Amino acid sequence: MGTLSDITIGPFTRAQGSIDLPGSKSISNRALLLAALSSGTTTLKNLLDADDTQVMRNALRQLGLAVEDQANHICVLQGCGGQFPVRSADLFMGNAGTAIRPLTAALAMQGGNYRLSGVARMHERPIRDLVDGLRQVGADIAYELEDGYPPIQINAAHIQINDVVKVRGDVSSQFLTALLMALPLVAKDPVRIQVIGELISRPYIEITLKLMARFGVAVDCPDAQSFIIPAKTSESVYVSPGSLLVEGDASSASYFLALGAIGDGPVRVLGVGSDSIQGDVAFADALVMMGARITAGEDWIEVSGVKNVSGRLNGITIDCTEIPDAAMTLAVAALFADGPTRLNGIASWRVKETDRIAAMAKELKKIGAHVEEGADYIVVEAPKSRSDWQSPPEGIDTYDDHRMAMCFSLAAFGPHALKINDPNCVAKTFPTYFGEFAAIVS
Repeated sequence: MGTLSDITIGPFTRAQGSIDLPGSKSISNRALLLAALSSGTTTLKNLLDADDTQVMRNALRQLGLAVEDQANHICVLQGCGGQFPVRSADLFMGNAGTAIRPLTAALAMQGGNYRLSGVARMHERPIRDLVDGLRQVGADIAYELEDGYPPIQINAAHIQINDVVKVRGDVSSQFLTALLMALPLVAKDPVRIQVIGELISRPYIEITLKLMARFGVAVDCPDAQSFIIPAKTSESVYVSPGSLLVEGDASSASYFLALGAIGDGPVRVLGVGSDSIQGDVAFADALVMMGARITAGEDWIEVSGVKNVSGRLNGITIDCTEIPDAAMTLAVAALFADGPTRLNGIASWRVKETDRIAAMAKELKKIGAHVEEGADYIVVEAPKSRSDWQSPPEGIDTYDDHRMAMCFSLAAFGPHALKINDPNCVAKTFPTYFGEFAAIVS
């Protein structure tokens, strides 16, 4: 796609075909860090090759690790046994939350001096709850510009865990993920992490726990708010599983599953299915609630239009606390539903790559949708008739947010062609998205 300032697509009426999904971003960046911290060599297969994982790989190389990218989305890492060879580094983390949060925690355990920064939007994304958790165990972390946000400076410190480590869970689950992955490195005795308040995006914690177990660390969960990390029995806590296959990205699957519903299908995604460890596969359940016709196997899901007599989806009210990324796709799919669709539990949208509630509301209104937004919800109702659909001449703005660009591609199934600005932002997680999209629509 090069450096296109915009792309015009549609109008389309049919979507059918199959797609091999790129590797999951959430699994890829967790697996990269765990492989780096482990003893032994790890071969990661189907690793996502996109901006966010390149940020993590480059940071690990700066920290002295051998990270070899091979053909066919294979990456081979030689682990460091828990201690990064480089004790001082200035790391640029782009806008990759799945990279900066866990890496911050791991670096705080190293006894070295590290600076982490990113793009301007990263410096607006909160990290206070993680830093507060790390300070409880003696980490020395300073904010460079504004309290609570990157850039941050990590200074060498003596880590000592004397009490329960407490962390808020209502802003981002990545803070808990970061602590879970890092504290085993210094757990002379069992460590208890206590979540304060609601834990959002819990399925992402399940991904963390399952991957940690693959690398030899089993965390006990005696109740919904508590996590007990076992005491370390050797200097090298994590042990390479040898090889690990990264599932297809369930968040990326949502766009194609929605296309299968609004474009009659069948559209099949390969790489996620009933055996997936990703919470976003529950997006398929939401589509079923809206009337989509869905079948699935262990590693595939297929959508073939809708069952509703009207031939359209139906609006729903749904709690999206556990599928915040895939929920964005529901907001645009609501353009093809009868009645309003209300998405609750999406407060985390406010602190993502952009303020996604505000951005989604503004761009949907450009198309002619009726939209109501609140602190943690959005209500979307389709334009009243085909004549009420708009094709804004200024285009749909994407706010340097990959998911905005991919979600709004669905709106090209309205009655007009649609211009999407800065389509290259999909490089963050899915560089070939618009090519894959073009292959199944007509």
